[in-house]
Amino acid sequence: MQHEIVSREEWMTARKALFEKERAMTHALDELRAERRGLPWVRVQKHYVFEGPDGPRTLGDLFGERSQLAVYHFMLAPGSEHLCPGCSYTMDHTDAARQHFEHADLAFAAVSRAPVEQIEAVKQRMGWTFPWVSSDEGDFNYDFCVSFKQEDREAGTALYNYGLTQIQRSADMFGVSVFAKNDAGEIFHSYSTYHRGTELLMGAMNWLDLTPKGRNETGGTMSWVRLHDEY
Repeated sequence: MQHEIVSREEWMTARKALFEKERAMTHALDELRAERRGLPWVRVQKHYVFEGPDGPRTLGDLFGERSQLAVYHFMLAPGSEHLCPGCSYTMDHTDAARQHFEHADLAFAAVSRAPVEQIEAVKQRMGWTFPWVSSDEGDFNYDFCVSFKQEDREAGTALYNYGLTQIQRSADMFGVSVFAKNDAGEIFHSYSTYHRGTELLMGAMNWLDLTPKGRNETGGTMSWVRLHDEY
């Protein structure tokens, strides 16, 4: 790495100029987060049922005693040998973080179309402990725009990330959906994000962004990321 070498005084001048931009960004993010919290909700009308290691679980069951639920749509298709490094990277962070946000009235679960046996094998390999259930071929993944039927992909109507990406090959993509439940037990969908929106959950990225090499993506986006047992 080659960088301009300056005096401490010159560095401080440059650093303070950047600091003002960083401050402005944090204030803009505060406004964005408030706007996100203020989004309207949609009542969940369907009765979604998943399969867990202890039997069937409804969407309401995934809340436990909490009034909020975050779902990670993990790319794991039935019978697939591919374990998504990006989803796994995100879950490494989440499995540690959830011990904190579960105390802030937020439950967490991952959902995939793969069968429970396949999911449990991955959890055992990776050492994860978070709840992870199977949606099988139910409507959940399709309704929340992370799974795509072959006929839709062939017809060019499999749209992802709010229509920005047309899916042609992959039957499953990734994302996050957030739900809320009221005292009457009604469930509402409050938020979903896809693609780069999930960077919010990748704490290691923020550390790398502080360094001269940044994310060091010399071979493409997240090119250095591996399953944590493959480094």
